[in-house]
Amino acid sequence: MNDILNEADSKMDKSVAATREEFATIRAGRAHPSMFAKIMVDYYGSPTPIQQLASFTAPEARIIMIQPFDMGAMAAIEKAIRDSDLGVNPANDGKVLRCVFPELTEERRKEFIKLARTKAEEGRVAVRNLRRTAKQALEKLEKDGEVGQDDVTGAEKRLDGVTKKHTDAIDELLKGKEAELLEV
Repeated sequence: MNDILNEADSKMDKSVAATREEFATIRAGRAHPSMFAKIMVDYYGSPTPIQQLASFTAPEARIIMIQPFDMGAMAAIEKAIRDSDLGVNPANDGKVLRCVFPELTEERRKEFIKLARTKAEEGRVAVRNLRRTAKQALEKLEKDGEVGQDDVTGAEKRLDGVTKKHTDAIDELLKGKEAELLEV
């Protein structure tokens, strides 16, 4: 039973971490390299994460400069950024790509808050699915006669506590991201 609970706890931790990474890709006031984390570039026929192909610098709050390691990949990187959902058009000067992010409008902030809420709900659903899987494993142990009903009931209460801890962590991340997005 402890193995089931520990496994559920570690998987829920991973769900919270994945939600945190999703929130990092949502732009608030400042531009930062993690916004490019999900972009894949078609590099010589294979999809490659953009971080493996270039270095990123942020000389100003709304500008990201991207320096490709291989100049042959410049056009592919530029196309991948343009096709992404970041909403920027990179300027190519032959050596670096310059991405200037527009000021966030009130409407755009509200869209980002909706997106953040959707990502948070996806994280909570993942945690609840892990809870259901662990609960089914506990019920199977009881049905097979390996443990008693009282043990399973106690384990389910501990599982509910672990689930609540993780959903609360996701809610806190969401609250922080909403505050960050509303900050002008």
